[in-house]
Parts: sequence; structure tokens; C-alpha cells
Amino acid sequence: MSAEGRVALLVTCFNDTLFPGVGQATVAVLERLGCEVAFPAEQTCCGQMHGNSGGRDEGLALAARTLRVFAAEPAVVSPSASCVGWLRETAPRLACEAGEEELVAGLEELGGRLFELTEFICDRLGVEDVGAFFPHRVAYHPTCHSQRGLRLGDRPLRLLRSVDGLELAALEDEDCCGFGGTFAVKNADVSTAMLGDKMTALRATGAEVCAAVDSSCLMQIGGGLRHARAGLRTLHLAEILACER
Repeated sequence: MSAEGRVALLVTCFNDTLFPGVGQATVAVLERLGCEVAFPAEQTCCGQMHGNSGGRDEGLALAARTLRVFAAEPAVVSPSASCVGWLRETAPRLACEAGEEELVAGLEELGGRLFELTEFICDRLGVEDVGAFFPHRVAYHPTCHSQRGLRLGDRPLRLLRSVDGLELAALEDEDCCGFGGTFAVKNADVSTAMLGDKMTALRATGAEVCAAVDSSCLMQIGGGLRHARAGLRTLHLAEILACER
């Protein structure tokens, strides 16, 4: 397996606050692949929540802070497609609209060394088999930011197919789970209907586990599955890749 050297973890405030196991799993996988993982303790929210909710100035201020915190890191990895998408695509566009040319340049530079976890493993390390073992039937949910934003394609699926013991179930429904950040709060009825469709599709796969690369979507799906006593659990892809015999 290839060694990348030093990598900084952008854990995201969502994972740090609600799903710390995702960050721990990410570190375990990267270290197994030969990386030295750094964790800048000064990191906070990247600003996505603010920017997506109409608070452009607040969102850009937090994006600028993230830029400063990770300025000296040669590579930055995050287990969140949505946060990577915000910093790499949305924040630079909003900064350009605000006339903040220096911030645009900084974010574009950061974007060249900022990776979603599966991008980093597959593209930078050139690895698909991370040495994981997970003897369960798994359905993979392609989140909106990963599929339509970052265009991760089949990278997550390639990693899952290489996990020893894992049986990958085909999920026919590739639509949004209905979370969408504040969308789920502002449009609760529509969000719940979308979640219902997603749960129906997941149950039809016969899977034991639903995996994805965004914990926010897994929170939405997992809450619905538990409420329905559906017999499925949710895991971030990093948590599956971190499992060993």
C-alpha cells in the first residue's frame, strides 16, 4: 500500500459533535494505508450551514477561518462530501460574487489539496483494497453532494466491493434522502415523503446496513429506519473500511 506522508483531517463539526466514530474510523483507515494523520485542533465549522441558509458573510468568514487553519497542510482529507463541496465549489463562487478576490484565490488553492475520503484513497493513494473485513450485506446510498456535486462516481462502490466478506446490494433508488440540511426543517412534509421512498428502496435490497459518505444523510435515513423498526442500521463508509478481522 502506498504511503502519502502527512495528511490533515477536516473532521467537520457534524461528525465531531454527533458522530465522532466517523473521524476515528477515518484516522484508522488512513494510518493503515501509511499516512501520518494530523488534527488541527483549531478547526470549527467550515461555514456550509450558514452559506446554504442565506448567511453568505457568516459562511465565508468561517470558510476563511478554515483556510487559515489548514494553510500549512500539504493534503486535507474529510469524510464529508458536502463539506468538501462547500469549500471547493460553493464558497469560492460566493466569495467571487462578494468581490473577495483574495479569499477566492485562497479557496481555489485549498481546493487543489482538499479531498473527500474516497477521492483521496482511490486517486491519491491508488488503493481500492484497504484491508477491511465486514461480513454483511450492504446497500450504498449515493448522497446528492457526492454524486451530483463532487461526482465521486463509483469510487465508494469500488472500495466496498474490495472489502472481504461484504456483499454489496443494488439500491435502485438514487434520489435524495430528503435531508438537505435546513430543507428537512423548512419542508418537513416533503422531506418525510422523500425519506419514505428511500426507506422503501433500502428495505427492498434485503441489506443489513446502509452506507454513505455523508453522516448528515445517514442521520436522516437512520432516524427513519429506527422509527420504522426496519431492521437496518446505518454506517459511514469509513466505519466499514476501518473494520478488520
